[in-house]
Amino acid sequence: MGERAEGDRAEEGERGFETFYAATAPRLVAAVCALTGDPAEAEDAVQEAYARAWQRWARLAREGDPLPWVRTVALRLAVSSWRKARNRLRAQFRHGPPPNAAALAPDHVALVAALRALPAAQRTAVVLHHLLDLPVARVARETGASEEAVRARLSRGRKALRERLAEEGPRPPARARPVPSEKGVRSG
Repeated sequence: MGERAEGDRAEEGERGFETFYAATAPRLVAAVCALTGDPAEAEDAVQEAYARAWQRWARLAREGDPLPWVRTVALRLAVSSWRKARNRLRAQFRHGPPPNAAALAPDHVALVAALRALPAAQRTAVVLHHLLDLPVARVARETGASEEAVRARLSRGRKALRERLAEEGPRPPARARPVPSEKGVRSG
C-alpha cells in the first residue's frame, strides 16, 4: 500500500509540474528574451531553470508559489550568459552576422537595443514590472532592492527608453491596402 501511495504522489507531482510549466513557461521566456535580446539564450536559461525546479519540485510546491524561484534562477542564468554573449558579440562585429540569421521586426530590434543600453538593474526592473506585470513590491522582493529603489529604476529606465526610442524616429503606422472608391471603379 505504501508503494502505491508514493507512486500516486509522484504522479500528482508530475502533473502539477506539467501544469505549472505549461502555464508559466511562455511568459517567462518572453521576459528573459526581453532582458537578453536573444530568444535562444532566453529559452536555454528558462529550460535550465525549470530543470532545476523539477529536481526540487516537492519542496517548491510545498512552500507555495514556485514561480518567483524559477524566475530568479532563469534571470540569474541569463545574466551569467551575458558575459559569454559579450564575447560572441565582439566576434560577430569582427566577422559579421551568421548567414542564416532570421530578420526581426524593426520595432522589436529597436526595443531590444534600447533595453540592452539600460543598466542591468533598470532593465530587470522594467522587464519584470512592464512585461511581466509584477507590482513594484514584488519586483523589490525578487531583486532584493527597496520599493523606492525599484520606483527610481523604473523612472530612469522609462526615461532612457523614451529618449533612446525617440532617437530612432517615429515609425509610420502600417497601412492597410486602400479600398477602391466608387469613383475609381469602372462599370462595364
